[in-house]
Amino acid sequence: MDGTQTYLIIGGGLAGAKAAESLRAEGFGGRVILLGDEHEQPYERPPLSKDYLAGRADRGSVFVHPAGWYAAHRVELHLGQPAVAIDRHRREVRLGDGTRLPYDRLLLTTGAEPRRLGIPGTELAGVHHLRRLAHADHLRGALTAPGREGDPLVIAGAGWIGLEVAAAARTLGVPVVVVEPEPTPLHRVLGPELGEVLAGVHAERGVTFLFVDRLAAIEGRDGIVSGVRTEGGARLPARAVLAAIGAAPRTALAASAGLELADEGVGGIAVDAALRTSDPRIFAAGDVAAQELGSGSDRRRVEHWANALHAGPAAARAMLGRDVVFDRVPYFFSDQYDLGIEYSGWAPAGDYDRVVWRGDPERREAVAFWLRGGRVLAGLSMNVWDVTEAVQRLVRSGREVDPAALADPDVPLAALADGEPVGEARSGQGG
Repeated sequence: MDGTQTYLIIGGGLAGAKAAESLRAEGFGGRVILLGDEHEQPYERPPLSKDYLAGRADRGSVFVHPAGWYAAHRVELHLGQPAVAIDRHRREVRLGDGTRLPYDRLLLTTGAEPRRLGIPGTELAGVHHLRRLAHADHLRGALTAPGREGDPLVIAGAGWIGLEVAAAARTLGVPVVVVEPEPTPLHRVLGPELGEVLAGVHAERGVTFLFVDRLAAIEGRDGIVSGVRTEGGARLPARAVLAAIGAAPRTALAASAGLELADEGVGGIAVDAALRTSDPRIFAAGDVAAQELGSGSDRRRVEHWANALHAGPAAARAMLGRDVVFDRVPYFFSDQYDLGIEYSGWAPAGDYDRVVWRGDPERREAVAFWLRGGRVLAGLSMNVWDVTEAVQRLVRSGREVDPAALADPDVPLAALADGEPVGEARSGQGG
């Protein structure tokens, strides 16, 4: 391969680091530059709301590669310096300090940033977001600081981050109140059936939920958070407030360069199946990429860890001219208390017509399947292991499945995924 070319990656997260790794693994001998606007070397984000926040993992465990890996593989790290402009004509990227870096191929893995609460009091000390390692450090400090042990952590939003932080905080003995505008946690993502199960998991551990309500204001004393007020009229003390209301893709750099963006409903940088943007020399991967679905105009943007893990290498291969079709089934995992969750597929509320259970959700040992027209759109396992591959094959097959067989634990999921005859299902009821 041409050793004179320069491949530049903007974004120092998992997708960018794995792309750099793959370029070298695929034999690229040119210059590889990895640019991150944080001073930390690339790290993984899931521990920030799980083990690292709860104190069960040390700081070194979150990094994608050991510190010496980059120099050993001739990957130039430029940290703590944001990219501010892309000159597509000159094929250069300008940094905040005026430095210009050339590229022959460019990969954007700029990720996403937390959405802010648009209410009074967000300027107070003690209002937190969770996206970066520094955010996790500050939040852990708030959870473990002495003097306000009786005051709860108030979390705005019962999505994945909100629930995982709630679990970490309760593990540390901190009271938690979650304020959520929907009637159940993860209502739009998982629907009410699974949302009710997760609400029960957290309620059993002492988490208080205020559903169908929102924060109206954050109150303070001497510039520090002291409490909150909700639209429903509740007033609560608070040692800290976490805004866990989602994330927005970081597209400003791409937009200023004139790259095509997805519509506002999806957001992100529009890419094809090979993760190529509207400029054939520029690619995008991870949270910021909105990938075309099939041959239509519909797009999907997946913000989960597995997408970054696999999309970075796929983009690297595409940059090298390989034939790439990135069409993995979306996958997500979560750990909350002693509950391990793995989710595969895509079935937001309103897209499915029934949920089928295999196992016992009351005991938190079950697999849930979302169906539409008899086809499995997604599956979620709770403390049931070694089924993810079969669930993904079921989703990918698009095959109609007998709900009774799906619910029957004696019928192998692999057989259903492969369309094998399974005989008459012996048990199970759809939920």
